[in-house]
Amino acid sequence: MQTGQPSQTALAAAFHRAAHQVLEQGRIFADPLAIRILGLDAQSVARRAEENPSGRRMRLFIAVRTRFGEDALAVSFKNGVRQAVMLGAGLDTYAYRNPFGERLRIFEVDHPATQAWKQQLLRDAAIPAPASLTFVPIDFEHETLAERLATAGFDRTQPTFFTWLGVVPYLKEEAVWTTLAFIAGLPHGAHVVFDYSDPPEALTPEGRAYHDRRARRVADLGEAWITYFEAETLHRKLAGLGFAEIEDLGPAAIVARYFPGRSGPVPDKGGHVVHATAKICAVS
Repeated sequence: MQTGQPSQTALAAAFHRAAHQVLEQGRIFADPLAIRILGLDAQSVARRAEENPSGRRMRLFIAVRTRFGEDALAVSFKNGVRQAVMLGAGLDTYAYRNPFGERLRIFEVDHPATQAWKQQLLRDAAIPAPASLTFVPIDFEHETLAERLATAGFDRTQPTFFTWLGVVPYLKEEAVWTTLAFIAGLPHGAHVVFDYSDPPEALTPEGRAYHDRRARRVADLGEAWITYFEAETLHRKLAGLGFAEIEDLGPAAIVARYFPGRSGPVPDKGGHVVHATAKICAVS
């Protein structure tokens, strides 16, 4: 990410969510604000997406990870969660169509430049920020997540749901584990949904070629992919932090759940979405 500039990959992800509404009619993930926040019309979105047919795979993965996260949050709300944190919120619109209204408090955490840009887009689109939403700008070079959430009114005594989508691959591994340790250490339990990819060398030749094209594209934007995980190692470390339940959907599980009619071979390596639940810690 360029210093002082909003995230270009956040814009790309938002465009994929918008294109899914048009080209697949929001079949996996319906978002009535996805096009509106971009200030575009459906025809423009469709035309631009169709000019890049290779983007379909990423578009569907982004739709899946968003649906997966929102479904998990809905279940957690039914089980008593009343506080959610969107890490690297980008142009995500959940807080503005929150089905639980003021019963679910939401914190959007992002880089100040990206957050200011989003707020301008929201004003331009006449999308109001609800009273249940708190913006939390953070400069990770000089501030910690715990510090910024505390000053924003985050309640550590409440069980909390975190979404962290489209972020982990861009971070150093140390930063990933520091954030997950903070989440796991909350005294009254927490959930986190995030996505990751298997290492490039584990992919099929076709998958590796696709990965390398995408990797070059995001690197050219100044937001390179730098962190990958092997599932077994990731799960072991998550358990060591205190995550008691881990649901990890890799390519085959994603196809089985979201594309049950698809025929043909499915690779066993690629992008994953994870929902990890931390144990309730004893309060000292």
